[in-house]
Amino acid sequence: MAVPVSEYQAALDALFARTAGQIKPGLGRTEALLLALGDPHQKIPCFHVAGTNGKGSVCVTIDALLRSRGLRVGRYTSPHLVNFRERIVINGVAIPEEVVIAFLKDVERSASVLGATFFEITTALAFWYFAEQKVDVAVIETGLGGEHDATNVVTPIAATVTNISLDHVEYLGPTLQDIAGEKGGIFKFGRPAIIGESRADLAKILSARAEQRGATPIVQVRTDWRSWSVSVTGAGTAFNASTPTGEHRFVSPLLGEYQARNTLTAFATVWTAGGKYRVEPKNANKALEQVHLPGRFQRIGDWVFDVAHNAGGARALAESLATFPLRKPLTAVIGVLKDKDWQGILDALAPVVNRFIITQPTTAPAGRAWDPMAAAMYANKLKIPVDLDVKFEIALQRAQETIGTKLVTGSFHTVGDAMQLLGIDPLTPGGTPRSNRS
Repeated sequence: MAVPVSEYQAALDALFARTAGQIKPGLGRTEALLLALGDPHQKIPCFHVAGTNGKGSVCVTIDALLRSRGLRVGRYTSPHLVNFRERIVINGVAIPEEVVIAFLKDVERSASVLGATFFEITTALAFWYFAEQKVDVAVIETGLGGEHDATNVVTPIAATVTNISLDHVEYLGPTLQDIAGEKGGIFKFGRPAIIGESRADLAKILSARAEQRGATPIVQVRTDWRSWSVSVTGAGTAFNASTPTGEHRFVSPLLGEYQARNTLTAFATVWTAGGKYRVEPKNANKALEQVHLPGRFQRIGDWVFDVAHNAGGARALAESLATFPLRKPLTAVIGVLKDKDWQGILDALAPVVNRFIITQPTTAPAGRAWDPMAAAMYANKLKIPVDLDVKFEIALQRAQETIGTKLVTGSFHTVGDAMQLLGIDPLTPGGTPRSNRS
């Protein structure tokens, strides 16, 4: 007998059906949706964050810093790992199902008339919910790019770009310089611009973009907030840093040397915003204890989950795998979307992985599913033992049966599908994979 589909799932199915078409850059549809809702994005102060990699880490760190000031903080990020509701949270609590259902019913007609996309509707939902709940401040992550992203309807307290790597070149341009220009489009006149990019040439492009758009002040983390003596242990990432009040040592629970820069980028953002948003360096470590970001070098038992979905992210992951003491051998369950640089991802991971299990994530959109056979053949040329299990459940079971450390990576879909099967709630810090429970 068929299992009835819940009202919530039916509403989501209709919303996700809007992802089938091409991405449609531009702010007009989002602005029209928001206008019909009373322009909720103008009723709440926001921090706006863009970047190829690191923006998720920066968003959750800004969130934790702001909450340490006693503020009620909304956070909008994407994509989700297991449940759509992960995208829209207030003080760490996900938006209720009944609120999602009611909103989607209310905007169904106007969204259809406008031809609004999945992301545009979801963005409108986030702004409306935060305004309805009267949050003190919201942290908003771009979905794709910057200037033409649906989230770029806000005039933020401060705008932050984390870093620049090659990704989504079909939409953002073929060069790093093109991508930097697009992401720098979130900078606004008279508002602070914080630049987390570590490469001097790209930071210079972003700085010029901020100046062109009239942003002020312009803060470069690489020169204004320097870090050194970075060490990564099971407790997190510790580092020394120069700040406007002198030198301090910080500890983030997020793992990876690159998290020193992400943490400082978040810190620089709230510091530059000033007023009730500013956190004193001496109080930062207490706030950082509350940082939680699933799927970014997240260790649970003998599993590591990392959503690295481009070559830059994979190189950062490989550096962490090489320096962090993990039990050997290291088996990587990997599934990538076909429009990503999957060869670059495999190239980056090959030197630190003992075995690849190539698979197809269950939730990968049909039009973006990669060719696992081609990937397995390519991985075999890298002189690494390779297994090919197209069925995701079988690939994960094969990994469970191995000794050593199990890595799941390649996309949000791959990590999310694994967490779903292992019974891991992304919004709950810690947790134990179902297979390891007694």
